[in-house]
Amino acid sequence: MRLLCVSDIHGHADALAAVLATAERRGYTQLLVAGDLCFPGPKPLETWRRLTQAKAVCVQGVSDRALATLDLDKVRARSEHERARLDRLSQTRTELGELILARLARLAPTYRLPLEDGGELVLVHGSPADPLEPISHDMTDEEVLSLLGDDPADVVICGGSHVPFDRMVGGVRIINVGSVGEAPCSMRGTVDHVRVGARAPGELGELGELVRSGAVSGYGAGHADATFVELRAGELWVEQLVVPLGRAA
Repeated sequence: MRLLCVSDIHGHADALAAVLATAERRGYTQLLVAGDLCFPGPKPLETWRRLTQAKAVCVQGVSDRALATLDLDKVRARSEHERARLDRLSQTRTELGELILARLARLAPTYRLPLEDGGELVLVHGSPADPLEPISHDMTDEEVLSLLGDDPADVVICGGSHVPFDRMVGGVRIINVGSVGEAPCSMRGTVDHVRVGARAPGELGELGELVRSGAVSGYGAGHADATFVELRAGELWVEQLVVPLGRAA
């Protein structure tokens, strides 16, 4: 079984197409997608259709949840940038339509896959302890362990931070597959990513902050991330890919 694992497409259908074309030349069994599918990029509906055609297994990311559930009447724009984000969210909802929005709302936060060696793989946008809180490449082992919690999975496939890595912590293989649509131009550079945390009563938390946050300068122009995961003779093989993109992707 050879898995193609991606995340954080963010409505960039051309970048997704480039990843799928590259992967199809190599061959794979199943496409796993760790959330953040359609917002805020230029082609949300085409992105959804490509994922459907590829029979992708998708879990819910922060932006998927926002598209499906955020009450825009309760979000107050504090700048022109925030107003543009809110307008784009509303446009994306219109482009996708009620049926797809309902499907986004029903996406599970995790997907579990038994492995041939008797282990288990979990697919999640953020982390097993909190599907909306990402595991990032610069976290300490202690921080990572707190986000693993007591989850029984042997392998965690995740996204959310937009920076790919492959790391073993506490006997768990953690594979962050980066981002298809908003990969930083510097692959291992620091990413200004919204972190979920405590909030005052009445605040909208991570969903409102998602709308207020914007893509960091330099995203989405140079490459897309993807990862092959395969079990060979009882050993897990991981290959993280950098797929070059044209300026239009």
